[in-house]
Amino acid sequence: MFNSRNPKYRAPTGAVEAGKPVHFRITLPRELSCSAARLIMEKEGSPAAIQDMFWCGMNGDNREWWECDFTPDGPGLYFYQFEASTCRGVQRLSRGDRGWAVFGGTYRWQLTVYQEGFETPVWLEGGIMYQIFPDRFHKSPGERTLAQETLPGQAPTEKGQPDEKPCEEARLLEGRSYHQDWYQQPDWKPNAQGRVTNSDFFGGNLRGIQEKLPYLKSLGVTCVYLNPIFESHSNHRYDTANYSKIDPLLGTEEDFRALCAAAAKLQIRVIIDGVFSHTGSDSLYFNREGRYKGPGAYQSPDSPYASWYNFRHWPNDYESWWGFDTLPNVNETDPGYNAFINGEDGIVRKWLRAGASGWRLDVADELPDLFIDNLSVAAKAQDPQALVLGEVWEDASNKAAYGVRRRYLLGGQLDSVMNYPFRDAILGFLLGGDPKNFAEAIENIVENYPPQCLRLLMNHIGTHDTERALTVLGGEPAGSRGREWQSRQTLSPAQREIGLQRLKLAAMLQYILPGVPCVYYGDEAGMEGYRDPFNRACYPWDRENQDLLDWYRQLGSVRQAHKDILARGGYRTLRAEGNFLVIERYRIYARPDVDQVYRDSLLLVVNRSERPQSILALKLNLDGGQYIMGETLGSVTVLRPYSCALLKFHREIETNT
Repeated sequence: MFNSRNPKYRAPTGAVEAGKPVHFRITLPRELSCSAARLIMEKEGSPAAIQDMFWCGMNGDNREWWECDFTPDGPGLYFYQFEASTCRGVQRLSRGDRGWAVFGGTYRWQLTVYQEGFETPVWLEGGIMYQIFPDRFHKSPGERTLAQETLPGQAPTEKGQPDEKPCEEARLLEGRSYHQDWYQQPDWKPNAQGRVTNSDFFGGNLRGIQEKLPYLKSLGVTCVYLNPIFESHSNHRYDTANYSKIDPLLGTEEDFRALCAAAAKLQIRVIIDGVFSHTGSDSLYFNREGRYKGPGAYQSPDSPYASWYNFRHWPNDYESWWGFDTLPNVNETDPGYNAFINGEDGIVRKWLRAGASGWRLDVADELPDLFIDNLSVAAKAQDPQALVLGEVWEDASNKAAYGVRRRYLLGGQLDSVMNYPFRDAILGFLLGGDPKNFAEAIENIVENYPPQCLRLLMNHIGTHDTERALTVLGGEPAGSRGREWQSRQTLSPAQREIGLQRLKLAAMLQYILPGVPCVYYGDEAGMEGYRDPFNRACYPWDRENQDLLDWYRQLGSVRQAHKDILARGGYRTLRAEGNFLVIERYRIYARPDVDQVYRDSLLLVVNRSERPQSILALKLNLDGGQYIMGETLGSVTVLRPYSCALLKFHREIETNT
């Protein structure tokens, strides 16, 4: 009766721009003797509007069409249903599975309407991202920085012992330790006070990343995303101590500028992590530990930073991130803090001027709308092509956080988000989940997100916050087991072999789905690891799995060769059942010189089974014609266990479709 994902019933499909009409069509059984039909549209926060539909002819012998146009007057979330006056009374058409209509029910369809003229940066479209945890990627074998030589655990140099270093440098590095062995497991045991301090370092630095830019280029990488690089006193650096300064173990501002400049020569951009919902307690601004000259907010109510924080009872009772007293929350709407981050001479613009191409916003759910508005304005004022990407774990189009519906993707805030729903769908399917759940998860995002945001989705299958993809796909689930158990685990040869085969399929899906694949450093080399800190080990230089590395390089070549389809092309799930998944990316374009319309398609056929699977029986409906896969593919009629086939079609299509 209606399918929101089919242009026959709703044109255009997906999210739409404010002020642009949407055409709705429903088809009802003739036997219902329908005398009237209505579209019931409700913009969130406004009363429902009822719009009459018009009878528009027969659909075959037994069904009839009812149609109408609706023009949304402004950005927001709209929810709709239909109702029909029939010989059986008023019948309500509601949303069922996969966007189809059912009689009765309570679910409504979502129509995402974004701001008129909303645009996102074009430079990331069709590209490949690469996420780097800076301390663990690569350390330059050249001259060590003063900070590295000051760390406990370092061998003495001809310049002297650590206690001969300048006092300020030594003070900044107090409490840190340094691993001599690059391949050693990160520290995970609590200290004498029962706390895990995350204060062990391996020495990865910005110069090291710069030296490996040719390697990243060989993977087809076009954008590097760096976890926090600002001065902090933990190895993860999400406890910012000084937003204005690069952490001394990583290098200097000059090193950052040099990295961005060198990357630009290879057509690679750099985006950085912005942790703006909280700072470290051990920071220039709060200064609970007294490391800085101060006065920080903890030391004096008269501190210039005191209004940034919310004290219930000064100084020891204050709001903190998820109860961690080392991470005091900031008041993002405080005028002083907002000016410091988003002002004309603020942090956002400073680092864009230094060479960054954008910001990834940590815990975007915990940043107020007004702050994100201001940050977006600041970034775009400095560079209209600056990327603002948020950490959101759910469907960002209808996300509600702390009782407030967020408007991340409606224009004026985020350009796009980290794509956890795709990650969950990919891993779930490869581990035996119902393929229909995969299809529904992907198609929901495609339907709900503005197309310009969809094109920039950060499609990852693992990050610093999750278990390594290879471990998930091959190993035993960690469940509620603690760090002691996790620290002892490695994949057996059999587990690793299955994990590697599944990882190849996961990466293929990641690279073909709408959005931009983001490789977490070392996934392409076959790194394992359960949760933090085991997923944050050092990159295994000269110990990579070369077969897997070659696979990722091939995928990079596929992205480049078919960028015309993968950057802006449409998406369809053609088959999702049993052990098979068949998805299509397509591009429709006209050639006026020959008065013809063409459709270029990439079809990905995935066999997740441990057994060979014949694809002769797969009949796919492409533009009204059925094509038996075996006849189309010639010799490719059987897929090996844990394998896939990527196929390209070029077809002429009717000009009226």
